[in-house]
Amino acid sequence: MSWLFGMGKSEPPPNFANLGLPPPPSGGGDGNDGKTSQGQSKMEAYRFDSGALERAAKAAKELEKSSHATKAFEIVKEQEKSTQMKAQTQYKEYEVQVEQMKIEQIKVQQEERRKTMGEETRQQKAKADYQDQLARRRYEDQLAQQARINEENLRKQEESVAKQEAMRKKTLQQEMEMRQKNDLLRVEAEAKARAKMERENRDIILEQIKLKAEERRKTILDSITTAGSVLGSGFQVFIKDWDKVTATALGITLFAGGIYGAKFGTGVIARYIESRLGKPSLIRETSRFTLAQALKHPISTGKKILNKSQDALKGIVLQPQVEERLRDVAIATRHTKANKGYYRNILFYGPPGTGKTMFAKSLAHNSSMDYAILTGGDIAPMGREGVTAMHKVFDWANTSRRGLLLFVDEADAFLRKRSTEQISEDMRATLNAFLYRTGEQSKKFMLVLASNQPEQFDWAINDRLDEMVEFQLPTLQERERLVYLYFEKFVLQPIAEGKKRLKLDQFDYSAKCSDIAHKTEGLSGREIAKMGVAWQAAAYASEDGVLTEKMIDARVDDALQGHTKKVAWQKDQELSSPASLLYTSQKARESLHTKLSSE
Repeated sequence: MSWLFGMGKSEPPPNFANLGLPPPPSGGGDGNDGKTSQGQSKMEAYRFDSGALERAAKAAKELEKSSHATKAFEIVKEQEKSTQMKAQTQYKEYEVQVEQMKIEQIKVQQEERRKTMGEETRQQKAKADYQDQLARRRYEDQLAQQARINEENLRKQEESVAKQEAMRKKTLQQEMEMRQKNDLLRVEAEAKARAKMERENRDIILEQIKLKAEERRKTILDSITTAGSVLGSGFQVFIKDWDKVTATALGITLFAGGIYGAKFGTGVIARYIESRLGKPSLIRETSRFTLAQALKHPISTGKKILNKSQDALKGIVLQPQVEERLRDVAIATRHTKANKGYYRNILFYGPPGTGKTMFAKSLAHNSSMDYAILTGGDIAPMGREGVTAMHKVFDWANTSRRGLLLFVDEADAFLRKRSTEQISEDMRATLNAFLYRTGEQSKKFMLVLASNQPEQFDWAINDRLDEMVEFQLPTLQERERLVYLYFEKFVLQPIAEGKKRLKLDQFDYSAKCSDIAHKTEGLSGREIAKMGVAWQAAAYASEDGVLTEKMIDARVDDALQGHTKKVAWQKDQELSSPASLLYTSQKARESLHTKLSSE
């Protein structure tokens, strides 16, 4: 209805032509509408117009007279409702937008609050870190200050002790000087007093000396006269009786002969008994049994006598080429013993734990010989007794009826070069005795030397060696054989024998042994054997006595760690020893000489 009163422009005026009504008049009653132009501003259209009211009244009267008045009124009413509904819709949309804006504002406020809280947290953390740093610095400063105070106190104490020590030394020195002066004065006074007394009593002392000498001379002359008269008369009587003279001479001769015969005869018998029944002090281990051992252990002695020779390489795992050489050595030694020929002297050299001593024992047993083991480290501490002990060893070796394999372990400990200053005179004499007793081939004993450093041997020792065999660390194939061997020896055999407290868990031990062989590169045969003993001990130490795969791996890891430490220690020792430095410099000189020669 607003178009009737001219108060708005949002709705267009109704189309009276469509309604069948005459359009309203264009002009007003007062004639002012003609003066209104279409160029008026937009704001003037919203001003109140009384002419419009008159036109509305006039239109209402005409509308009442029209037959379509009711229909037009309904249309206007419907338009008003739609306008109100549209206004309500816009109002609802506005309220929704207001609520959304409120929600957005709340979100923004919450985001700002979250950022503020995060910033406050970061600042508090930074503040706490800074305070912690300050506390640490204060603590470090306190520690440094306390250390400086301690150092200062220690320095003051050291200075005080040094001053006290200096004062004490000074006091002692003064006391010594005063005592020395007093002693000199006392000795001088005593000497003066004694000289004065001797000067005063000189005549008396001389008279006493003369009287004592005269009395002694008379006593000696009387004794000589008496003894001469007695001996002379007795000798005259003895000479007149020739039977007494003959018996006396014969008795003296027999007495002297008995004394000397008993003395030398006892020594000869003692040396014979010692060489036959005893064992020299240098021998650590031997297969020769004495009479006392035979009486004490008759069963083991009988087994040694009745035991037949076996393969020399049984239970020994080496590289194929080394096994071939050693088998030739065993065959040659056995035939040499059977034909009573001259034995050959052999050198076994290589890292420790590679089977040198084991093969020497097996070689002696395979050749039906006795073996004896001595170490070079036992000879050095003997000093002057080393020469005698060395001769006793070879005298004892020459008394063996079966032939003796004399194995010298760690031979480089006393067979060093005689030109070096490190060897003592006693050791040099012992080495000369050894060279003297091994100068020729022997049918009684076979000499086998073992060394980790054969380059330190004296040149004369190398001249006495007939063959040299190098024992190397086991490769992968040898390690597999060794692991299988010791796994069977220390685990499978006790289980098969039915021993208690030892069982084996369910796992593929063949694959496990192969895996262990791959892991244990660089380990010697002795170290692998110790791993086998460790497996057995681990099973015994468990609650149920079952050896599991995990326990085996743990012992293998321990062995590898121990081997790594040993290698590191050995390298440190080799680098720090003068011999290694000399050897390194010598190698450098040789390489330089070779390079210059080639150029």
